[in-house]
Amino acid sequence: MRSISVFCGANFNGDPVLKQTVEALAEVLVNRNITLVFGGGKVGVMGILADAVLNSGGKAIGVIPQFLVDKEVGHPGLTELHIVENMHQRKQLMNDLCDGIIMLPGGFGTLEEFFEVLTWLQLGLHSHPVGILNINGFYDLLLQQMDVMVEQKFLKPANRQLVLTSGDAVELVNLMEKCKVSPDEVWFRDRNLT
Repeated sequence: MRSISVFCGANFNGDPVLKQTVEALAEVLVNRNITLVFGGGKVGVMGILADAVLNSGGKAIGVIPQFLVDKEVGHPGLTELHIVENMHQRKQLMNDLCDGIIMLPGGFGTLEEFFEVLTWLQLGLHSHPVGILNINGFYDLLLQQMDVMVEQKFLKPANRQLVLTSGDAVELVNLMEKCKVSPDEVWFRDRNLT
């Protein structure tokens, strides 16, 4: 993989384990010469990740809508900064620029970004591996909900398996590098039915 898009929060809750794990992810990216693609902000978890990558000599590409630049949250020291018109263009360009996708802790925006590109994967619109860096069990309940979706037959088991998960940055990137993505694109019917 040459680049990974990371969806994460524009806030930071002060958790030292979260900060340490985000910095560990930055180290993995830099050591493997993987370019960071992210939301372009200088604040929150986004800012911590970008700063850690840049401070270690790595490359960080930001993609940010103009209205967020106007609010002065754009990161000033990136390798590249792409300014787009809206949030949808942001996700599309981040997806176009990457070979894989990781979600870190965040709020509504982080979930929305992740699930849109995950849906694109399920539909066969891209073939990037997607992963969740599940720091301190932050996404345990979300992962359990995905299992409920399988149990209740709203999600195919093959598509649930598209979401790679680890609490360790090295392990997650290793899983992504080895992953052969194969969604079940016929998500709307049970193949056992006639």
